[in-house]
Amino acid sequence: MSPLDRSLAIGPLGLSVGQLLLILSIVVALIVGSWLGRRRKVYVGDSVFNSVLLGVIGARLFFIVQYGGSYDTFWSWLDIRDRGFEPLAGVVVALVYLVWRLWRQPRERRPLGIAVISGALTWSLTAGALALMVSQGASIPPTPLTTLDHDDVTLPAVLSEANRPMVVNLWASWCPPCRREMPVFEQAQQERDDVTFVFVNQGESLSTVNAFLQQESLTLDNVYLDRNNSLGHDVGAMAMPTTLYYNADGTLIDTHFGELSRATLDRSLELFNL
Repeated sequence: MSPLDRSLAIGPLGLSVGQLLLILSIVVALIVGSWLGRRRKVYVGDSVFNSVLLGVIGARLFFIVQYGGSYDTFWSWLDIRDRGFEPLAGVVVALVYLVWRLWRQPRERRPLGIAVISGALTWSLTAGALALMVSQGASIPPTPLTTLDHDDVTLPAVLSEANRPMVVNLWASWCPPCRREMPVFEQAQQERDDVTFVFVNQGESLSTVNAFLQQESLTLDNVYLDRNNSLGHDVGAMAMPTTLYYNADGTLIDTHFGELSRATLDRSLELFNL
């Protein structure tokens, strides 16, 4: 897993390292902009905030244009918990706004320009340093797991037997986002016979898992138990849900931290030709 995709649990809140670094970069830009702005008696905090907001909106809208057909209702377009964004489109929208702002407000040019550069440098330097310090760990780990029939199993063995790409979902029944996304996976597993879907429960007992599947009327294949949360530790996922995408060779090619929708699932499967 890429260092930026690793997740951290902060109480009930789960964030990826990449999200934390993005927040840090925005905070740095706001602090630098406010400090320089006070010296010139001009406030640039709103411009920084607006560029971030417009970038997020642009990234979401571009994603919906691409995968709107995978959403059931209009209201689901607004549910950004699935993290359905197109980052490059968001960056372009934010830059267009900043260029326009710098052109219209000459007094903001120096403090706003330095603030944006400071935020960008914070992101690039911290992300780059993290990538150098932390190994990618891209191979599928041979973590011991247990089937619902009490048999021992490992993900490499499942992958070797199926000989096709694999989507691995780390979940728990007490996790609301995990519960909400399960019907999405159930439908995908029924429709896609060219991808193996695996559901690794983190830290719960067999009786708890069986009760949850029965209560929710879920029919899922390849449900495994990881009572010690070993797989989450091995792949760097400290919060749930986390979905890992492996190709047929067992190489990790994408990670989705947090709740997903059919649109974000379709995007990853399409992007990597799974």
